[in-house]
Amino acid sequence: MKENRTGRVTLPVEENCDDILIQLMELWGADAIRNSDGTRLPKTLADRAEKVYETYFPVRQDLEWAQAHPQSLQEMYLLSEPKAAKDEKLAIHLLDGIFDQQLKVDVEHDPKQWWEVIDRTSGETVPPECWDYTADGVIIKDCEKWHIYTVAFLVWQIWDPTQMFNHITNDWGKSVPHSLPYNPAKPEVRERMLAYFRQWLKDNPTPNVIRFTTFFYHFCLFFNDRKKEKFVDWFGYGQSVSPELLEAFAQEKGYRLHPEDLVDQGYYNNAFRVPTLRYLEYMDFVQRFVAKTAKEVVDVCHEHGREAMMFLGDNYIGTEPYGKHFASIGLDAVVGSVGSGCTMRMIADIPGVRYTEGRFLPYFFPTVFHEGGDPVGKVNQNWLQARRAMLRNPVDRIGYGGYPSLALKFPDFITRVGEICDEFRTMYDNIAKSRPYSLLPGKVAILNCWGDLRTWQTHMVAHAMIFKQTASYIGVLEALSGMAVDVAFLSFDDIRGGVPEGISVIINAGEEGTAFSGGKAWADPKVVVALREWVHGGGGFIGVGEPTALRREGHFFSYLTCWEWIKKYH
Repeated sequence: MKENRTGRVTLPVEENCDDILIQLMELWGADAIRNSDGTRLPKTLADRAEKVYETYFPVRQDLEWAQAHPQSLQEMYLLSEPKAAKDEKLAIHLLDGIFDQQLKVDVEHDPKQWWEVIDRTSGETVPPECWDYTADGVIIKDCEKWHIYTVAFLVWQIWDPTQMFNHITNDWGKSVPHSLPYNPAKPEVRERMLAYFRQWLKDNPTPNVIRFTTFFYHFCLFFNDRKKEKFVDWFGYGQSVSPELLEAFAQEKGYRLHPEDLVDQGYYNNAFRVPTLRYLEYMDFVQRFVAKTAKEVVDVCHEHGREAMMFLGDNYIGTEPYGKHFASIGLDAVVGSVGSGCTMRMIADIPGVRYTEGRFLPYFFPTVFHEGGDPVGKVNQNWLQARRAMLRNPVDRIGYGGYPSLALKFPDFITRVGEICDEFRTMYDNIAKSRPYSLLPGKVAILNCWGDLRTWQTHMVAHAMIFKQTASYIGVLEALSGMAVDVAFLSFDDIRGGVPEGISVIINAGEEGTAFSGGKAWADPKVVVALREWVHGGGGFIGVGEPTALRREGHFFSYLTCWEWIKKYH
């Protein structure tokens, strides 16, 4: 076995900790250093590293300009809390239960044009002339007594949600100002964003890798009035919405999206919802806009002789790494947080970049590195999950994040990470770029509404976090991430004309009515017939949960339509 005790490891930095960082670079064999949100690169360490990463936030780096141009901030649609009408008039306070330091009601864009009031009991839209906006909220007139009403309304995003989370978690207080995300859909913002980046590159010659966190639009995440997550969807496009993009969408598509198309009865088109055609078209529209604009940023980066790395998280919406527009951005690398075997494969399998990097857990934050904490236990669990997936396809680099001074208080943790770094390098040097052995002649395919757009990303809510309701479904993917089989991800469109060649097994896993089981997709005879014909020819079908479930034509499981068929093939 080859062994290499240096390289392929990235170390987070911390100000006024040069001696600590030099010690860790030697112990872990790190060849790269990086800063993160809230930290700066120590100049004295730059010449010790082959790679120097500098974090860059394209839409929140220029804080002074954002503060001076509040109309340039990003927006999103929110849905008010549902409220019952006790008489003919109803007042709805829009930000009830919302953290008002993150979001602010937008009344500069005409509410009558951009908002929508819906009677949730009848399902009908309330005409604009039947409601008014006041300083107290929306007043609905001529209500149907005891009907439930909601308001979909635009809000300004006045605090980036990830920076806000870091702010609160690490108790930054007033020492770090709030980041305000500005919207590149506005031409003047895009022009300023590129000009500022060019000047920043001139002013910062040291970093040779620019780590974009990420580009423009944050995944859907907003907080309640207790500073806790009220809604989170790691795939949500809700925070990419703005009048500018909606107008451009309408001009291109020939129809306008309603606020309801985006708030989706309060589900916000989360990844478990069977996507509507309108939402899919909006997603594609945003992806094309983001890819085109991100390429402009990456081109500037390359013009100045720097590598461009994307962080798969935070503001990654529109840069779907398995989407059809991603490769056009021209990135050199992608880095992401590894919380499981699935997230390891999600990063390692990304096409169209020169290298990938996994940011391992735990982060060196006070939430773990405190008296009585168990960082060694957490790092072992994280490594064991990731390692089995790495044996199928390893990332090219690994690293950690947070504050090294906290980690140094736990000597056993420092030793264990050093061992992991050595083990990773040995593994990588011996298996990287090789084709792993497969037990099957063909691939195991996961069938759902999203297909390969969300490769290794089924049943996630917040990145790599386990939820009781989805643990068993994620377990299917987690097992496959390190199993000796090749895995593919298919959508229903992919099988409508017949199951593709090279598929040995199809797994459909999920609850009834979700995007992962399929919902109304099973009403399409072409889908059902294609699957039955394929199984009849020798293919293997595995259902978990409520596969193919759709209540229609006298049966629940669309794949199995009669007892004779079940007896014959099962």
